[in-house]
Amino acid sequence: MSNINEMNVGPRWYVAHTYSGYENKIKTSLEKVIENRGLGDRIFDIRIPVETVIEKKGDTEKVVEVKLFPSYVYIKMVMNDETWHAVRNIGGVTGFVGPGSRPTPLSDEEVRAIGLEETGAPEAEQARIALAFAVGDGVKVISGLFEGYNGTVQAISEDNTMVTVLVKRGRRDMPVELEASCLVPENA
Repeated sequence: MSNINEMNVGPRWYVAHTYSGYENKIKTSLEKVIENRGLGDRIFDIRIPVETVIEKKGDTEKVVEVKLFPSYVYIKMVMNDETWHAVRNIGGVTGFVGPGSRPTPLSDEEVRAIGLEETGAPEAEQARIALAFAVGDGVKVISGLFEGYNGTVQAISEDNTMVTVLVKRGRRDMPVELEASCLVPENA
C-alpha cells in the first residue's frame, strides 16, 4: 500500500472488517501491536460497539452483551502506511471499509450516530429486554388481571418493557397494555 492519506489532518475513525467472532481478539492484538511498535501517538482508540440485553427464558433472566455491528472493529487513528499495515496485518482482519484498498474515514455524522465520540462516563443505561415474541405473535398472559387469556402482540415499547396485546375476551378482541414480564409465547 503506498501513499495512504498522508494528507490526513489528525485522527479519524476507520472501520476494519473482520472474521465473525474475531472482534475481541483483534482488539487485543491491536492493543499489543500499538504498545510494541509505539503507535500510541497514531492509533488512539479501538471500539466494538455493544448493547446490553436481558434474555428471558421462562423464569430465568440472563444479561448478555450483543455486538451492534458484528464483524466490524472501529479504530480512531491517523491513517498512513505504517498504521494501515499495523491493522491490516493482524490475523482475522480482512480489510478496511472503503473502495478497493483505500480506507474511508467515517463522517462526523456517522460517528455521532454510532456513538463513538461519547464524552465522559456514559450514564447508566437500562438493559433492553430480549423478548421471546414479536409483533403479530400469539402470547399467553401468565399474571395480572388477564392471567390465563391469550392474545396477539400489536405493539412493543422501544425498551421492550411494555406490550400492547389484543386479548380475546368472549367474542371481542380488546387492546390491553401489559408488562412484558407478564407474557409468554402462546406455544410455550
